[in-house]
Amino acid sequence: MKPSDQSVDFLVIGGGVAGLRAGIELASNGSVLVLTKDKINESTTGYAQGGIAVALSDEDEVCIHLEDTIKAGDGLCKEDAVKVMVEEGPRYLLELISWGAEFDKNGSKLSFTREAAHTRRRILHSHGDSTGKEIERALIKKAQTYSSITRYDFAFTLDLIIEDGRCVGATVLRGDSIFSIYAKAVILATGGAGQVFSKTTNPMISTGDGIAIAYRAGALIVDMEFVQFHPTTLYSPGAPQFLLSEAMRGEGAVLKNIRGERFMHRYHEMAELASRDTVTRAIVSEMVKTKSKHVYLDLTHFDKKFVKDRFPQIYSTCLQYDVDITEEMIPVSPAAHYIMGGVSTNLEGETSIRGLFAAGEVACTGVHGANRLASNSLLEGLVFGARTGEKAVHFVRQEYKRGPGPESTGKHQTEGEASPPGSFDTEKMRSSLRQIMWNNVGIIRCAKSLTPARDWLNRWDFIMSGSFRSRREAELSNMLTVAHLITTSALERKGSVGAHYRSDCKQRGEGWEKHLACRKGKTPYWIGHGKHEQHYVNP
Repeated sequence: MKPSDQSVDFLVIGGGVAGLRAGIELASNGSVLVLTKDKINESTTGYAQGGIAVALSDEDEVCIHLEDTIKAGDGLCKEDAVKVMVEEGPRYLLELISWGAEFDKNGSKLSFTREAAHTRRRILHSHGDSTGKEIERALIKKAQTYSSITRYDFAFTLDLIIEDGRCVGATVLRGDSIFSIYAKAVILATGGAGQVFSKTTNPMISTGDGIAIAYRAGALIVDMEFVQFHPTTLYSPGAPQFLLSEAMRGEGAVLKNIRGERFMHRYHEMAELASRDTVTRAIVSEMVKTKSKHVYLDLTHFDKKFVKDRFPQIYSTCLQYDVDITEEMIPVSPAAHYIMGGVSTNLEGETSIRGLFAAGEVACTGVHGANRLASNSLLEGLVFGARTGEKAVHFVRQEYKRGPGPESTGKHQTEGEASPPGSFDTEKMRSSLRQIMWNNVGIIRCAKSLTPARDWLNRWDFIMSGSFRSRREAELSNMLTVAHLITTSALERKGSVGAHYRSDCKQRGEGWEKHLACRKGKTPYWIGHGKHEQHYVNP
């Protein structure tokens, strides 16, 4: 190893709920290094408003949470994964509370709310609408109690290091330095890819890095056509796509078109509490019918004090854009929110590459199927973060019980040469990509929109395989790779399931119950079928 290179027992790439929970699980079993792309509290977790779904209320049962999740997933959930999440969720949530996480209460009892597609009030929330921040705070505080956990902030992972088919570390950019970190096991917990689209609720860091570097390393990637678009984000010129929690509709907020008419009852019997994909497409339909750029979310029938107490962050943020949600309807429109696909894993977070694990939004356990049930993402990160950490410990013990492995040669996965300076405008390319993905590969798709998007991406494939020495260029490469995976998968699935809607193929299509897999050097191919199929990590 070069003098600047480092070696640890466990490398965790990502500092959200999944990465932090995995790191805590690893902490008693060796040295742990957690890499965060930005500051430690800048993750998708911190932006989660609504809450965390868990079957702990008196009116709820684990089996009902299971049924709701599978129904929302539109036939493509892997039931064993869902069962693990909903059954183990209460234990890990109570553990989190014992570590100091505070959730809202009614008297001495936990307070639960309801969100779309849930048949029970099972959503725990904190400080009204700041649940993700509270979970993140508690996990960071717990992680800080372990001297074995080290953290590098503003550390961007360029590529994984693969030797003899095994992941042995990662190449990292920090400041002006590029160096290698070697580890006995590597866990990807990099979150999602919403920044691929021009309208998204995701923070700027969500550029699909984990999926892209895993794909380049040869890992199996699945279900990339399934991107969830959140139906209600603040629509205001100059304002970011600020998320307006689904809990607002769970509490009784209603959707109206620009004429002031309620419309959701015309699209689904559950009206505003239908699944996210249904509500999103209904909003788009109303926008087209009324030739408008938004609809309204109406809470004006609520008590003002209740609104301010229940949704304090949303209330104060909307006021910054001159919208008083207690007195006027909120202009809203959809935005990209969550990707159900990702790096294929089994129930223990193992990927198709030995030594590489994944948890959270970057991973695809099959728990969300074709459409994620609201507030299941934090629960998934908590449960599978812990399970992945536990499996990584077991893997290292088995691999190294006969002594240390061979010394690393320092070779890493990045292929190709860096593109000549000035050969393309990074910022213009990034903007063009995001617009093309939103316009052509967004909420409603068809071959006529997907094909030119794919052709445009193919023209820039040299950037996807390049190696770069700046974060912005490397991010662009990753975004192009993820965009290509989403687009080619959406073209291949000639049918409409869950969040993937084809206006030219409105029926499910033949073989709809299978999953679409992508692997570097291969054309997309179908794997598995039915609700009990095995987890494909190395087909």
